[in-house]
Amino acid sequence: MKKPELLVTPTNVSDIEKLAAVGADAFVIGEQQFGLRLAGDFTREDVKQATETSHKLNKKIYVAVNALFHNEKIDAVYDYLSYLNTLNVDGVLFGDPAVLMVAREVAPNLKLHWNTEMTATNWYTCNYWGKRGAKRAVLARELNMDAIVEIKENAEVEIEVQVHGMTNMFQSKRSLVGNYFEYQGNVMEIENRKLEKNMFLYDKERDNKYPIFEDVNGTHIMSPNDICIIDELEEMIDAGVDSFKIDGVLKTSEYLIEVTKRYRKAIDLCVDDRDEYENIKDELLEELEELQPANRPLDTGFFFKETVY
Repeated sequence: MKKPELLVTPTNVSDIEKLAAVGADAFVIGEQQFGLRLAGDFTREDVKQATETSHKLNKKIYVAVNALFHNEKIDAVYDYLSYLNTLNVDGVLFGDPAVLMVAREVAPNLKLHWNTEMTATNWYTCNYWGKRGAKRAVLARELNMDAIVEIKENAEVEIEVQVHGMTNMFQSKRSLVGNYFEYQGNVMEIENRKLEKNMFLYDKERDNKYPIFEDVNGTHIMSPNDICIIDELEEMIDAGVDSFKIDGVLKTSEYLIEVTKRYRKAIDLCVDDRDEYENIKDELLEELEELQPANRPLDTGFFFKETVY
């Protein structure tokens, strides 16, 4: 039985070695103007350094180019993909077909991961993009376990599933918070909000806080809870899911290191010693619960719910 890749989104270059040391197999990084909801903003030099470091450690680097691109951005996509190709990155995430078309021209050997975060809901669509050049599909976060297993059984491409972290609920291409502050005349607040990680929409009825995340691609409203599936990995491992992702958006480096450490242990035991995994998985979940901020409980997302749109 193969072990799924443990994929982490680091917040900065210096965390690559630390995360690799505790068991991460691969990393998703990128520059905000090209990638959506990145845990950290990586310049070209950062991407180069991260790729060199990862390859020395026999780890993989994937670069997010999954933003939506208007006409005036296409030239930049040509240039960026050409640059990534010179670095020998291990994969590029895309959602916009324009990225696939550009890659065919300037970097036909780049491995492409189809990642729209919401429309990968069946194996037909995964295979559609596979026939057009994608080697991996990143499944929608709203799928339950049965749907994930069924897709993997029928997919002709690699399958990636997020197993930990917050998920996106809403995106606007507008800088809604920034525009509001600007309307109020609070220019200093606009400048500082990029460093602020405690902006929330508060739902009094449900007592939920929805984090607001802004980057150059607009405004993103995130889930009030973090997914955690560390004690329910068996079905996906048995089905052969190729990659498990830990999302680091709005997380600290220390948090990501500790979470990665637990998932490494869980994956290894689930594959190598299933009985021991069954004995220890509740303990691992409790350890992760202790790491959580008070306002961000863990849950299993849609893994055991009926999918609702």
